Amino acid sequence: MMHALAVVLLVAGGKPQGSKDAGVGLGEQAPLEVLVKAPEELGYKAVTERQYLLVTLLVGAKAAWDRQAWDEAATKWEAALRLPALPAEVESAVRPFATAARERAGGKASSVPPLTASPEANPTSVTITMEPPELKEKKQLVEVSGTVQGGGTHGPGGAVVIFRRASGSTPKPKAARVRAVVQKDKRFVPHVLAVPLGATVEFRNDDDFFHNVFSISKPNDFDLGLYKSGAQREQVFNTPGPVQLLCNIHSSMNGWLFVSDSPWFGQANAQGKFTVKGVPVGEWEVEVWHEWANQSSKQTVTVSASMGELSLSVEGDRRAPAFVPDKAGKPRQPQLGY
Repeated sequence: MMHALAVVLLVAGGKPQGSKDAGVGLGEQAPLEVLVKAPEELGYKAVTERQYLLVTLLVGAKAAWDRQAWDEAATKWEAALRLPALPAEVESAVRPFATAARERAGGKASSVPPLTASPEANPTSVTITMEPPELKEKKQLVEVSGTVQGGGTHGPGGAVVIFRRASGSTPKPKAARVRAVVQKDKRFVPHVLAVPLGATVEFRNDDDFFHNVFSISKPNDFDLGLYKSGAQREQVFNTPGPVQLLCNIHSSMNGWLFVSDSPWFGQANAQGKFTVKGVPVGEWEVEVWHEWANQSSKQTVTVSASMGELSLSVEGDRRAPAFVPDKAGKPRQPQLGY
């Protein structure tokens, strides 16, 4: 009954009929205008205000979640969890969302203690039917290891392994500042680097002469311009896929970035060994990209706590390009001494 009253008040605009400010919604901290004519009605008013506050917090948190305002959603859900005598089913439904929202906001999982529902607590009619993507994933995470074979005469080194959900959407990775791609001895170090979507990559010149790093890999094409020894440039990568790195001064320089749209990715070492940490149990499509493969390879795998090492493969059928392109994509000749 109390929950039904709270919902009616919320839908009616936040105030009971007859209030002077009809149409002005109450905030979480505003008192609810319930008429009290006798001392025994004070308890009724307190219970009504508490139920109104609970529903207001739950509705406000869901609205914040939908617009990806993670900190606001977490704060409201955590406030709801702190309400005394919270029914057990509300606590169990809200806590996973509070945890997921707080972590998405960049903080640690909430330290709000679990509530013990009292035997006399009234059941609630409030239900949450949505399910955050992380709800089941966080129950069991697996460190997946394996070996990539292939890559032709170049070998599997540098292959990028990406895990995406076989069904449903895969959450985007958290943007990060990635360690530098160094220009040293007219080489890109590392030669291949996998980065998350939205990453800021640093390009640092450790040679004693100028470099001009650029790419014509659309839509991630960019041009850092000319910069001297010891200088550094930055570039943000907002589109998934491979990005070829070139230098406008030194035509022998060649490297790659792979921008992953999944938070679960890894990179093979020279022997083809790779590890991807924190993969939730379930069905996954695994893509393997290699700079010397015309197409990535894909296969479906089941991730479980008892799984063994994965064995993946990728082709090495891409031929070396006929020429090194300039910034316009046209041929250029290797420069003497460069």
